[in-house]
Amino acid sequence: MVHAAAMAQGKKRPAVPPPDGGWGWVIVAGCFMVTVCTRAVTRCISIFFVEFQMHFGGDYSGTAWIHSLVDCTTMLCAPLGSFIGNRLSCRIAVILGGFLSSIGLVLSSFATSLEYLYLSLGVLTGIGFSLCYTPAIAMVGSYFCERKALAYGIAMSGSGIGTFILAPVVQLLIEHYSWRGALLILGGVVSNLCVCGALLRPITLKEEEEAHGPVPLDTDCGYRVKAQVVSTLEEPLAINNSKDSRCFKSMQEYRFLLMPDFLMLAVSFLFLASGCSLPFVYLVPYALDVGVSHHQAAFLMSILGVIDIVGNITFGWLVDRRCLKKYRNVCYMIAVGMEGLCCLFIPLLRTFALLVPFSVLYGYFDGAYVALIPVVTSDIVGTTNLSSALGIVYFLHAIPYLLSPPIGGWLVDTTGTYTATFFLSGFALISSSLVISTVTGIRHCRRTQKHRKNNKDTDPKQDPCQGSRSDFYIASSKDVNPSTNTANS
Repeated sequence: MVHAAAMAQGKKRPAVPPPDGGWGWVIVAGCFMVTVCTRAVTRCISIFFVEFQMHFGGDYSGTAWIHSLVDCTTMLCAPLGSFIGNRLSCRIAVILGGFLSSIGLVLSSFATSLEYLYLSLGVLTGIGFSLCYTPAIAMVGSYFCERKALAYGIAMSGSGIGTFILAPVVQLLIEHYSWRGALLILGGVVSNLCVCGALLRPITLKEEEEAHGPVPLDTDCGYRVKAQVVSTLEEPLAINNSKDSRCFKSMQEYRFLLMPDFLMLAVSFLFLASGCSLPFVYLVPYALDVGVSHHQAAFLMSILGVIDIVGNITFGWLVDRRCLKKYRNVCYMIAVGMEGLCCLFIPLLRTFALLVPFSVLYGYFDGAYVALIPVVTSDIVGTTNLSSALGIVYFLHAIPYLLSPPIGGWLVDTTGTYTATFFLSGFALISSSLVISTVTGIRHCRRTQKHRKNNKDTDPKQDPCQGSRSDFYIASSKDVNPSTNTANS
């Protein structure tokens, strides 16, 4: 209490804007490693499929539940990661998640049945991944404004780069140490999430200070950090009001759920999650069905994965250009829509030479929209609510991820072709793009009407790409005042 009181009486400094560099790049590196240790490791679990099936004598569906549980649990428990990150800190959430996921993988190396793996690998490791994934992504948004899309592109590319590197490494580990030894080593690799969590230095932005009041300075970090300050005389009152304050804080954190823009965005994400996973599951079977060799079919997935990385980084860099910043929602809409169009044309592509361009285009636009999901969400709910919003966004991905591949398989069994499955994917992605275009149109009309009412003297020749940094990173409930920007310029 003495230390807290001293901090309360300490020197106050103005809240910092997002640094757009400096320690922010360390945050990006930490988030990159988090995506490697969560999403890439999750993809590599499929490499253990045959080993699990042969050792435990299970059928295809029973064994496939292991991978589905890891993926689904990671997304379903994403709000839990946001909750812990908001209540304690993103640093604590990631360290705790790293510990749980590492323990889950180590325990899985001693598995005696598939049911054992359902709990240790599917549930425990999945919960650990969920505690790491959302808080780490939200931290990147707190440190970047002008180069936010590029920062997210680099951070999210860890999934593709990690898969590209870990897939052959995991196969070698299985060959040399069996699947048990490979899981044990993976548990050690994933424990590095605790180190990544330690790098996530908290920061309080100006809009957070406006919402919650001034926060004491952490002199060790140099940034304003979140801390509960209660003096000795105020302690009894604080204890009596703690329940009410916690309830009020929870309501403030999730008030974005009542925003029409976010509700429309949530519907868009449901369509997106329903369609984006089907090509990854059925591209290789479709290629084999049309006469492509096994080696070439596997090469299609390699192309898709590598180009996915390129899309993460280059599209993020492009969207950060001055004249594209105001149109990031449009860029996201185009990326998702183009991905859907690629799926609609795939039934016409029946040779390896024609499927290669599909892998290139689909992989690029897939990487593009993945990097922009946190950016688009931040533009709608604001940086203050980004962690909670991302928890809800990734939660919405869980059920479609779990159900869409079986539905696609049922369509293949029923029709005898892959056409209906790829059409389902394409129409779902295009529907997602249309929904987000509706949100963008409504926000533009609403902003235009308010500008006409409040700013009749605005210079019509003003460069639309000019403005202060905060113009691009403010919640949809606040509108930019062009007259302020004109004065500043």
